[in-house]
Amino acid sequence: MNYVIIGNGTAAAGCIEGIRSTDKQSEITVVSQENHPVYCRPLISYYLEGKTDSEKMNYRDADFYEKMNCTVLYGKTAEKIDKDNQRVTLDDGSILSYTSLCYAAGSSPFVPKIKGIDSVKNKFTFMTLDDTLSLEKVITENSNVLIVGAGLIGLKCAEGLHERVKKITVCDLSDRILSSILDEEAARIMQNHLEENGIGFMLSDTVSEFEGNTAFMKSGKKIDFDVLVMAVGVRPNTEIMKNIGADVNKGIIINEKSETSLKNIYAAGDCTESMDISSDEKKVIAILPNAYMQGYTAGANMAGAEKAFSNAIPMNSIGFFGLHAMTAGSYDGTVLTEKTDKKLKKLFIKDGYLKGFILVGDTEPVGIYTSLIREKTPLDSIDFEKLREIASCAIFSPEIRRQKFGGVV
Repeated sequence: MNYVIIGNGTAAAGCIEGIRSTDKQSEITVVSQENHPVYCRPLISYYLEGKTDSEKMNYRDADFYEKMNCTVLYGKTAEKIDKDNQRVTLDDGSILSYTSLCYAAGSSPFVPKIKGIDSVKNKFTFMTLDDTLSLEKVITENSNVLIVGAGLIGLKCAEGLHERVKKITVCDLSDRILSSILDEEAARIMQNHLEENGIGFMLSDTVSEFEGNTAFMKSGKKIDFDVLVMAVGVRPNTEIMKNIGADVNKGIIINEKSETSLKNIYAAGDCTESMDISSDEKKVIAILPNAYMQGYTAGANMAGAEKAFSNAIPMNSIGFFGLHAMTAGSYDGTVLTEKTDKKLKKLFIKDGYLKGFILVGDTEPVGIYTSLIREKTPLDSIDFEKLREIASCAIFSPEIRRQKFGGVV
């Protein structure tokens, strides 16, 4: 076998380990656009804060590729896949042959075509370690930073910068922050906390035009800045797969074995769409655990094993300035709410099942909640009143606890 993996992120690491779980010897070649070993991308904001360094950000040990007997081609990009002859052409003209391919190319920042954006000197995106290193070179303690986008990427950038610059303003066309993760009530709690820590917001507003270091807003307001960070969103990297006839919607369509619609080609990670079992919808679920499991599943099946990953759900664990939020599943059905000034718990119940949850400022473990969603456990089979108080194994009957956890319970 001759395996080729396009991409070198979390999904690729999972794919490598999935292959090696069955095939210890065959050649694995990884095409890495970045010049870094696989690292934990959510930590880039902590790098800005000085809470970690590039070495501690590594997702695997320094000898990972050597132990896995892999060849990594750093600074290379796949430009074309020849599915009939099973070959990949790289940007330097070199060609890689494969017997099985995993496309794990992730996503790229979406930068809208705003009038005058080319006149902005210090403009950045915030998705990669290289983005962070470039941003760090230009910021000073007197910098006024404008961040366009109040999603997770933009707000983590704001947190990373807040003690290193003079002022941060975050704008977004949405009327609330983290609109893809939190509902209005949860978003308000988090926004108040961010404002208390010096982050300014302009919501329901965005940039209509740039003129050098001045942003003219749709509302008619004007913002002067030194550094611009575009964090509007991301788009799955699907173009190469579209060009060869793969089934692609917003992301590349894969099944529970991480197979695409094309023979001997698998896909994993943020460039794919898979089934969200909490909503029974195919969607892009761009989270690290999902990417790893899809990658591992792809690798195991590429090597001839039988592996399936069929219980993906959206999950997020986020925190800003000490206030944490955890979410999972879909926000559909009857809502059970408990709220104090800086704490919020919402459980979403539909057809007798837990479909999703939002926790803000609550540190109780959420493994039980996610297990109930993933396993589609009927709520009438557990002690639901105990579940409303706290998520613990005590919600299960002694018989079920013995089945799940063993021992005397």
